[in-house]
Amino acid sequence: MNLYEDKFRFLNYNLKKYNWRLLLLVIAATTLGLFVIESAADGYARKQLLGMIVGLIALVIVSFIDYNFILKFQWPIYLMAVVMLTAVLFFGVNVNGARRWFSLGSFGTLQPSEFAKIMMIIVLTRLIVDHRDQISQLKSLIMIGIIYIIPVFLIYKEPNMSTTLVFLFIFVMMIFCGGLSYRFIGRVCLFTVPILGFLVWYIQQPFQVLLHGYQLNRILAFLNPSEYQQTTANQQYNSVMAIGSGMINGKGLNNNTITSVKGGNFISEQQTDFIFSVIGEELGFIGSCITILLLAAIVFECLKVAKNASNMSGRLIASGIASMIAFQSFVNIGVATNLLPNTGLPLPFISYGLSALLANMVGIGLVINIDLQKGRR
Repeated sequence: MNLYEDKFRFLNYNLKKYNWRLLLLVIAATTLGLFVIESAADGYARKQLLGMIVGLIALVIVSFIDYNFILKFQWPIYLMAVVMLTAVLFFGVNVNGARRWFSLGSFGTLQPSEFAKIMMIIVLTRLIVDHRDQISQLKSLIMIGIIYIIPVFLIYKEPNMSTTLVFLFIFVMMIFCGGLSYRFIGRVCLFTVPILGFLVWYIQQPFQVLLHGYQLNRILAFLNPSEYQQTTANQQYNSVMAIGSGMINGKGLNNNTITSVKGGNFISEQQTDFIFSVIGEELGFIGSCITILLLAAIVFECLKVAKNASNMSGRLIASGIASMIAFQSFVNIGVATNLLPNTGLPLPFISYGLSALLANMVGIGLVINIDLQKGRR
């Protein structure tokens, strides 16, 4: 292969190998989200539709760029992520005491942490690959962890505990997929299990400093729901009522009857963190199952691409994207059904949020490119 062919080889993909199944699953999930967002609140669906169009364009473009080429820009990508997350702490919009967004005027807001997820998956991939032979050595893990924890700490300071947990989950899963030895995992578990037990006790003490007041109240409301049913736990209680009231077939989209939990305005911001309550109430058990199956199928396709990737880099990126979508889906639905403490994570491709939608689309574009690279030299 000559220099010219090597430089432009990303233009020579065989479209027959394009992962149309994954693309169609993403389009189906996003389209479902459009209908549910339109039903949940007025004025958001048009913006989400615009985000869907821009996101699909970005997905297609990224899917034809060699991910191995992108990995060469590991440090510029890392620096960009750190700069964005630092800048938002000083110049971001303050909403309820948190600085997580840049104001774009009439275009809405931009949330750097959503894009930082994809950027850090790329950076972490390169770090793991470069240290694959020493991945189970404590020195290598500490070095990788220090680099990774800087943007995570900046997100924690916004404050944004839910996204911080997403980053930590991605780190654990990618390190595991990178070849971390089971012996090392066992040793870590021996230390982490008692530490987690201590943390559960510690955060309930009046002198704890790890969590903000609203974060602590959400955890305490989950542990003691009867004491917080009329306050902090009220949102989740109403969400469960909404999902249960939908029964098998649901009440139908755009249902605003007085008997509707959504129509009675008992849940705030349903188009974002509690979008699953709208799905449960208006599309019923069947619609809820379809939503879960769509998201599960997207995760499965990403894992399938990871399994068949041509190198470790592709396997790690696809695994990172899969773990991100899976964790956010699990937590969002778990919160809406009161199986987990209340935390603000959007449902991938379904919830309203242009930054999250665009970032997820870019992530899927990377996964499709990894699949296109399969079998190529």
